[in-house]
Parts: sequence; C-alpha cells; structure tokens
Amino acid sequence: MSIVISVRVPQRLKEEMDKLRGYVNWSEEIRRFPEERVKELRRKRVLEEARKVIESLPELSPGTATEYVREDRDSH
Repeated sequence: MSIVISVRVPQRLKEEMDKLRGYVNWSEEIRRFPEERVKELRRKRVLEEARKVIESLPELSPGTATEYVREDRDSH
C-alpha cells in the first residue's frame, strides 16, 4: 500500500526537471530519497544510543584488556 505526498517546488525548478525528464526518472528519484534518508537517520540514532550506553559503562583500569586477552589465550 502506498500514499500520495505532494511537494511544492518553484516553477523554475519544475521547468528544469521537465527538460531533464529523458535522463532522470523523477518519480523514482523522489521515492528513493526519503527511503535512503530514513535509513541514514536510523543508523545515526542507533549509533547515538550505542555511544550513550558505552559512556555509561564503568571505566576499566589500565591493563584490564591485556589481562582478559592473556586469560583467553591461556584457556585454549
């Protein structure tokens, strides 16, 4: 299912778009833009939420990561 969204553009822009109609499928371009923009904004939001979670984690003392790596190697 789809819905119709109207967009108002300046007449000069519409005239330029009409001239390029043979080169560009404007309907497809305009449909694709919001899809890509929504994907981009979702990724940004997820990254921001991940950063907040990471910032809320307690800070490890120096050498902790090295200890964990050594323990992991020794356990195999």
